[in-house]
Amino acid sequence: MRRCGRSRARRCRESRLLRTIADLAAVLRFFSRLPVPRLGRCDDPAALPDFSRAAPVVPLAGVVIVAPAALLVVILGSTDLPTLAVAVHALALTALLTGAFHEDGLADIADGFGGGSTPARRLEIMKDSRVGAFGALALVFSVTMRTVLLAAVLAAGAVEAALAVLAAGAVSRVAPLWLWALLPPARAGGLASSLARPKPGPVAVASLVAAVVALAAIPAAGADGVVIGLILAGIATAALGRLAIAKIGGQTGDVLGAAQQVAEIAFLAGLVL
Repeated sequence: MRRCGRSRARRCRESRLLRTIADLAAVLRFFSRLPVPRLGRCDDPAALPDFSRAAPVVPLAGVVIVAPAALLVVILGSTDLPTLAVAVHALALTALLTGAFHEDGLADIADGFGGGSTPARRLEIMKDSRVGAFGALALVFSVTMRTVLLAAVLAAGAVEAALAVLAAGAVSRVAPLWLWALLPPARAGGLASSLARPKPGPVAVASLVAAVVALAAIPAAGADGVVIGLILAGIATAALGRLAIAKIGGQTGDVLGAAQQVAEIAFLAGLVL
């Protein structure tokens, strides 16, 4: 039995394709509630992602996660439904499929950064599952901004907007990887510190993958809009990183979740400027 297990592990190491597929499946299970079956002999449905190796597939996972929302944009955007209503439905579906994973992080850091006077107190507030005034306001801001911006992108057409949704799904999910790779953990024992930390090299590859996927938004915003969106997403991510250093001395899982939200808003804003 042990010989069979070692043989399978060796085949997985030697087969880059099988390993990549397994990494993609693990990332999808981690970031979403999608019913991902076992994909190949290298895939362990019970295993957490190894982000030190799996970082390059994160933007691809982002595309898969938002694909149902993109399809919904095509369907509803082809009707007489107002663009704001189409955008609300798309965002609601994504939140349902992700379990509001990233929104939860945004609310937590808003409460912690806004309500605490010391790093220790801010971290304590961030661990509290209750949503305070700052967290509620942050969620309202995020949902409102993304709804309005996606509705504006829909002016280019339903298919074009759907492609922009896919692009935003890829770009925004690279932002947390950079903060995770570059910032020290703000506390020990958190989810972000318990997983294998990505290195800048693989994160750079993930950024390249996301930039290629971002080209899908050209029909909706033009090449200049995509470039502006990428720049704004990078600036917003860096600003959040500096704020996290100032407030709590590093990153946590909540900071990483908030980075996705901030980057998505910034990228969509660039598309409509």
